[in-house]
Parts: sequence; structure tokens; C-alpha cells
Amino acid sequence: MRTALVIGTGLIGTSAALALASRGVTVHLADHDQAQARTAAALGAGTDEVPEGVVDLCVVAVPPAHVAASLADAMGRGIARAYIDVASVKGGPRRELEALGLDLTPYIGTHPMSGRERSGPLAATADLFEGRPWVLTPTRDTDTEVLNLALELVALCRAVPVVMDADAHDRAVALVSHMPHLVSSMVAARLESAEESAVRLCGQGIRDVTRIAASDPQMWIDILSANPGPVADLLSAVAGDLEETVQSLRSLQSADDAKRRAGAQGVETMLRRGNAGQSRVPGKHGAAPAAYEIVAVLISDQPGELARIFADAGAAGVNVEDVRIEHATGQQAGFVQLMVQPAAAPKLAAALRERGWAMRQ
Repeated sequence: MRTALVIGTGLIGTSAALALASRGVTVHLADHDQAQARTAAALGAGTDEVPEGVVDLCVVAVPPAHVAASLADAMGRGIARAYIDVASVKGGPRRELEALGLDLTPYIGTHPMSGRERSGPLAATADLFEGRPWVLTPTRDTDTEVLNLALELVALCRAVPVVMDADAHDRAVALVSHMPHLVSSMVAARLESAEESAVRLCGQGIRDVTRIAASDPQMWIDILSANPGPVADLLSAVAGDLEETVQSLRSLQSADDAKRRAGAQGVETMLRRGNAGQSRVPGKHGAAPAAYEIVAVLISDQPGELARIFADAGAAGVNVEDVRIEHATGQQAGFVQLMVQPAAAPKLAAALRERGWAMRQ
């Protein structure tokens, strides 16, 4: 691939353009908001000049509701050898294109499974897709050259290609992305009118659950409008679980021993189902989940402290598999949770103590 046109210079489009440009592809940028395209160009994502000839690949990175129209326009102008979109929903846009009677041999639907809470070109990074799944949804009509160009794009963005049926993809993202976002928003909404004294007690648990609720509502309206059925089905199932859990909790308030036991059993069943589901979430690099030991280290909120603790862990010869930061309420300090292989935890803890770090017991 030598040339590409990216239509839509938001987070995903600009990130893809940055990745391509950094690997020597000549990238042209287009957006209905020309100022946004100029911003992406200024960041090094390419040029906002119109390509002089046919480009190798056209990447349509617009909201799902506008994908079919944007693709139809681009394909009608014959501006590329191959066309892809990167929308988070795949079945709807494909059916819209089929209804328009377009030749779909030069097209393949794709979806990079990566993003951030922020949107727009200023939130984009060239490494946004590294190591992340990138779904491809070819059909029997998809030309082999088009599939190969899409695979080349995925490789240049250092993502991991995953081939799926379009409708199966939409059901999958409803489960792992769209439904969780709404649930996160519902939990976060409980904080809107909560007493300040309660909000001050927020710890890592509520931060983890509500992190994605900070995303742009308008962007999510576009996404959910393109995949409402599967998301509604999942939320209906969650609502059933919620109702059962509410009834179990009410039973725990009963003066009747049998009802309390039944209530406790109901809550335990839900918690164990949660354990079982969480255990299926892929671990590091998509491998099977691994059980890590946590070494918690007290750290001050000062420049260079994180770098120093990682350097000390490296000097101890221990690989940090994952890391989380638990901020202390009302203090310029917190705990860094270093996740390591269980056998390495005692060695790391001893080495950090020797270097003066305070450990959580």
C-alpha cells in the first residue's frame, strides 16, 4: 500500500492515518469539517489536499449512520482500488449498501476494537490499535485484493486481524462494548445527585465501573442507533438478573430464617456467575487469563516516582505484568498495584523494601 484516503478525521480515522503515515504511506485526509481535517494534518496524519489520482485504499471513518452514504459517494467517484469502513456496527451499513445496488466486490467492512473516552483528532495516537483485535467481515463478493489491502492496513496499524460474520460481530460488540457502556452510564448516573460526603468516598472500584461513562454521548447515540436490537435484548436479560438480585436482597431483610437463607443463596449465585463470566475475559496479549500476585507500594504524587519504581522493579529482575494506581482520598499519595507472577512477588517486595519503598501489608 502506497496511498490512502481517510474520510473522517475523528479519533479512529486520525489514529489510523497517523499509523499509516508513520510507516511511509502517503495519506490524504477529508472531513465535512475542514478545520478538523487540517488539525489532523497538523498532527502529522497526512495532507488535507485532494489526491491527484486513484488511491490504493479508502478508509471511511464516519459515524455508523453516515457510513453507507459516504461509501456510496466515494465508490461512485471511483477514488480508490479498495474501500473499507471502521464503524462499530457492520450488518446495517452492509445492508444499506446492498439496497443501493452497489457493486460490493471492492468493499469490506471492518472494526478496530480500540478507542478512548475522548474523541476527535487531538485524542488520536499512532499506537491506538497496537495489539488490539481488528475485525474484518468479508462476504463471498469481497475481492481477494481488497481483503489483502485490508489485512495490510491491519498489519501497518500493528493490530490483530479477526474474521467474523457481520451480524455475529454486531451481537458480539453489543455484549462486550455497547451494553457495558450503558450499564456503566447507569451506575455513574447514581452519582449525579448523590451527597458530596458520599462522592468523596469514591475509590478504585467505582472508578473502574464508571470510567467509560465519560465518553461523548452524541458518539454513543450514533453507535447505539445502529445496533439497538441486540443491545436491548442484553439489557433485558440484565434487567431480569437485577430483579432477581433485588428480590434476594429484600429477602435478606426478612425476619424469617428460611427467607434469609434463600436470599443469601440468590446473591451468592449471582456473584458466582459473575466470577465465572469474568474468568472468561482474555488475559494479557489475548491469552488465557492468568492469576497474578499484587505487590502494593505506597507512592507520592511527585514527578518521576512511577519511573523510579519501575526502574527498581527492573533492577530486581521482575517483569511487571500489569499495573493499577489507587489514589488516596484527600492526600497527595496513593498505592501502585504491581501485578506480577506469584513466584516473583516475594522477590519484588523484598527488593522494593530494600530500596526504601513502603509496602501495603
